[in-house]
Parts: sequence; C-alpha cells; structure tokens
Amino acid sequence: MTMDLDWLRDFIALAEHGNFSRAADARHVTQPAFSRRVRALEDWIGTPLFTRSAQGATLTDAGHAFHPEALDLVASLDRARRTSLAAAEHQTATLAIAATHALSFTFFPGWIGQHIDIGSLGKLNLLSDTMEACEQSMLSGEVHFLLCHWREGMKANLNRDKYASLAVGRDVLIPVSARDERGHAKWPAQGKFQLPTRLLGYSPSSGLGRILASVSSHPANGETSKTVFTSHLAATLLAMARDGKGVAWLPLSLVGDALRREELVRAGPEDFDVAIEICLFRSPECRNRAADALWEKLAGTQPTCMPTT
Repeated sequence: MTMDLDWLRDFIALAEHGNFSRAADARHVTQPAFSRRVRALEDWIGTPLFTRSAQGATLTDAGHAFHPEALDLVASLDRARRTSLAAAEHQTATLAIAATHALSFTFFPGWIGQHIDIGSLGKLNLLSDTMEACEQSMLSGEVHFLLCHWREGMKANLNRDKYASLAVGRDVLIPVSARDERGHAKWPAQGKFQLPTRLLGYSPSSGLGRILASVSSHPANGETSKTVFTSHLAATLLAMARDGKGVAWLPLSLVGDALRREELVRAGPEDFDVAIEICLFRSPECRNRAADALWEKLAGTQPTCMPTT
C-alpha cells in the first residue's frame, strides 16, 4: 500500500480538532471519506493512532509519537514545493511577499489594494506561512517583503540591523473565550477559584507565540494558565476557543466579528492585552523596480525603522 500525503494532513487535522466531523469540515471532505483515509493511514503504519469514543478522537501513544514526525514531514514537503515554485516564478513575479497566516487572511487583502493597482502591476506572489517559514523565505532571498506581527523584544531570526522595516498597522492580542450559561467567559484568563485556566497556546514556529513569550509577566506565561492545546495557526485557536476548549490570546483583527456576534467574549481585563504592530520588512538582496516603487510609496506615509549599519 502506498501512503498518500492527504492522509498525513487528515491525521494532523484530526489531532488538532479531536473530532471527526470538525476535522472533515476543515479538510473539505465528507466524514465517511475522511474516516476511511485516517483508517488507511493506520493500516499503512500498522497500529491505531487514535482512540475513538462518543466524545471524539484522542491520540494513542503511537499517535503522540507519530504527530511531530507528521508535522515535520508535511512542513518539509511544503517547503520543498515552495522552493521549487519560487525558483520557477522568480523571473515572472513582479512582487513576492511572505505574510503570516493571520495577516494573509485579515490584513493583507485590504492593505495591498490601498497601495498598488494589482491589475497594472503584473504578477503578485503571496506566500502565506508561519513566521518561522516566512523568515526563512526572506533569509533565502525568495521574497521582496515580509509582513508580520511584531513587538519589540520578541525573538526573531531576522537581524534588524540588516533589514529595513516599516510599521504599516497596529493590532492587539486579547484573551477570548466561549461564553458560559450566564454570558461570562467560560475560561477566564485569571482562572476560577485559584485554579489554572485552560490555555490554547501557540507553537514555537508562530510569531504571535513569540510575542506572548516575550512578555514574561503576562498571565499566559504564569502559573495561572495550563496549556492544553497548541497550534501555529491563530485560526485554529479561534475555532477551539469558539468551541469552548479554553482561552486564547488572539488578534483583535481576527476575532472582532466573533465578539460582535457574541460567539466569544473577553476573558480578561484590558491589562491583559498585548499591543502589537504590523510590520513590513524589506529584503536587501531581493529587489526590483516594483519593490522599490512600493517601498518609496509606503515610506512617504509611514515611519521607517532603518538599519543601524
């Protein structure tokens, strides 16, 4: 039997959602087809990866061991594909921009439309990925720009003495949770009855996770929080928070609609908020006329953080 890459993506989705129906929806397949593919992967490996129950699906010991390997394998294959595509498209793309997942969805479409006429630009290539992968694309000279959330003091793989940057927007990380029967946060950020709250956290490859980690005194890093789930995708944490699985610090730009619809509520005071910037970094090596024109236009209206050397 030949292993199918979709089986790995199905496995990762089920591990994240813990429910066959939600995982199948996330993978845009029917639940019977999704279940067959998960079973096919287990048959290929030779052991069950999930314990199935009326409450959902949980990883077996074998599943826990396989999970990081599956993540690494899918990430490696995606990276190889991007590298190949980047080599093929480098000559035809007028602009190549790497953006973190959350900003690709919430910020980039409106922002880029304000500053360039895409119809007259030529080809614009947007790479949407984790902060870590976007940094690697910048370091490898694959993209002209990197768009990401930023906060001074956060861990970064880019040397800010080398890469010029612009602050192009502002956002804020706020604690959110599903509502309880009284309309209050089901999982308040400070915990109930002096017990740790259930935290939905970010994986190390996430830029938002690095930002929270940089604020050492923040409740998300203290003993009042117990991390029960991690993901590099803010959208996944949003879905888990909406489903009542815990509290997550998410960008207001991402959760604003859910708050207005009362699908989520604030889970802590504004003192728990983390103000962040939306920054555009520029590659010093990957440059062309279109990249120069966009930078000059933005620099004329935004504060610039230039290299110190």
